[in-house]
Amino acid sequence: MANVTLAGVWKRYRSVDAVVDVELDIADGELLVLVGPSGCGKTTLLRLIAGLEMPDRGAVLFDGQDMTAVAPAERNIAMVFEGYALYPHMAVRDNLSFALRLRRTPPAEVDQRVADVAAAMELGRLLGRRPGGLATGEAQQVAVGRAVIRQTPAVLLLDDALAHLDARQRLEARVELEHLHRDLGCTVVSVTHDQAEALAIGSRVAVMDAGRLMQVGTPHELYERPADVFVAGFVGSPPMNLIEMRLAQEDGRATLRRGPLAIAHPEDARPASGSAITLGFRPQDVRLAPASSAAELGLRGRCELVEYLGPRLLVHVRLDGDEILVMGDPSAGIRPGDLVDCSLPHDRLHLFDTETGLALRRSGDVPSSTQAMGAGR
Repeated sequence: MANVTLAGVWKRYRSVDAVVDVELDIADGELLVLVGPSGCGKTTLLRLIAGLEMPDRGAVLFDGQDMTAVAPAERNIAMVFEGYALYPHMAVRDNLSFALRLRRTPPAEVDQRVADVAAAMELGRLLGRRPGGLATGEAQQVAVGRAVIRQTPAVLLLDDALAHLDARQRLEARVELEHLHRDLGCTVVSVTHDQAEALAIGSRVAVMDAGRLMQVGTPHELYERPADVFVAGFVGSPPMNLIEMRLAQEDGRATLRRGPLAIAHPEDARPASGSAITLGFRPQDVRLAPASSAAELGLRGRCELVEYLGPRLLVHVRLDGDEILVMGDPSAGIRPGDLVDCSLPHDRLHLFDTETGLALRRSGDVPSSTQAMGAGR
C-alpha cells in the first residue's frame, strides 16, 4: 500500500493544459475515484501517477518519496486500461501468467498464482478460453486479474475499467471492485466519467473539469455541499436545477428575482463579483404540492414532459422562462399540459455567485428567517 501525493502537478500537450496545478493527497489504502466529463484530464492524471507521462511541473510522491522520474516498472503499481489490452491469441490462463513467465518465475509458482487469482476472481471456468470468446464483463475480470497476479501492488490504477459493461454488469462489477479493494488492501485510484459510479464506489471522489480539481470529498459531501456550480450540476442524477437570478432592492429589502419567482436574500450570501446569483435545488427536494408554510418556497408551472422511472416520475415543469426537474410519485397522475404546484424547503437551497461559480450558501446553511416572496400565478 502507498500514500500517493500529487504536488502542484501540471501537464501540457502543445497548446492545451491537460492537468493544471493539481494538489491531491490520496491516503494509504483509500479508494479514490477521479470523475469528470470527457477531456477533463482525469486519465492524464492517472497516467502521471503510473509514470506513463512525465509532468511538466510538480512532483508525484509515494509515501513521501519522489517518484516523478522513476520508471513505471519500478513503482509497484498495476494498471487496468479501458480497452483491457488482452493478448487475443492467448487463452485466459496464458494472459494471466504471461508477465510471470516473462520474469522466469518457476512453473510451480506460476501455476499456484494463476490458481489463486482464478479462485479469487471466479475465473476458473474461463481459463481455457481466448479473449474473443469472453463477454465484456469477463474480459474486465481477466484484465484486473492479470494486473494483480505478480504481487499485491502498492497502487492499483483503473482507467474507466467498467466503461464497456452494460447496466447490470456495471452494478455487479462495482460490487466486485469493492471486494477486490477490501481483499487486496492496496490504494486504488479509479477513473470514470460516470458520476453515479463514482458516488457508489469511492471512499472519496475528486471532480475534475478542464484539467483542474474542482472539489475533493466524500460522496455525501459532494452531493450535499457542492463547492461550485460545476460540481452542483455534474454530481447527482437527475442533475441539480440551476436558475440565474438578479439581486435587487424591493420594498426596502434585498430580493433575488427572476420573472415571477422571488425570494428574500440572505444577508451574508452576497455575490463577490456583482449582482447575479444562481439558485440551485435538487429535483428530489421538490414536493409536488403547494407550499404549506413560510419555510417553503412555492412554485407554479406547467408540466412539459413526464418520464416514468418505475418507483418515481421525473416531471419537467416550465416555470416562466426556465424548465425545472421535479421527482414525484407515479400516483400523482400528472400529465403534460397540467398546471403544477410545487414546494421547496428553504434549507435545501444552494446559492452560487453566477460569475465565479463559487458557492455562497449550501444546503442547510440558509437561515429559517429567509422567506419566499412567491412565484407568479
